[in-house]
Amino acid sequence: MSDVIASVEAAEDVRPVELPADVLDEQLIGQLVDRARAGGLQLTGEGGLLQQLTKRVLESALEGEITDHLGYEKHDPAGAGSGNSRNGVRAKTVLT
Repeated sequence: MSDVIASVEAAEDVRPVELPADVLDEQLIGQLVDRARAGGLQLTGEGGLLQQLTKRVLESALEGEITDHLGYEKHDPAGAGSGNSRNGVRAKTVLT
C-alpha cells in the first residue's frame, strides 16, 4: 500500500464544478442518507457513508482519468500491445 500526499500547489489547481441539477439529484442523496441511517450506518467517521461515497467518487474519477489518458476503455483490445496499457491495480491510501 502506498500513501499519496497532495501538494498545496496541486490542490490550488482544483476548482469546484457546479453540477447540473439532473446530475446532483437531491432526492437521491436524501434516499442514500435515509437508507444509511435506517441501516445503522453513521454518516461520518470511519466506515461511514461520507467515507464510502468519497472512496467511490475518487476511484471512479481515477478510472476515468486513466481511460482518458490512454485513449481506450478498460478491457478494450485497442490497448493490447500498445506499450502504454493498464497494468493492474493496487490499494492506495489518500491522506488529506
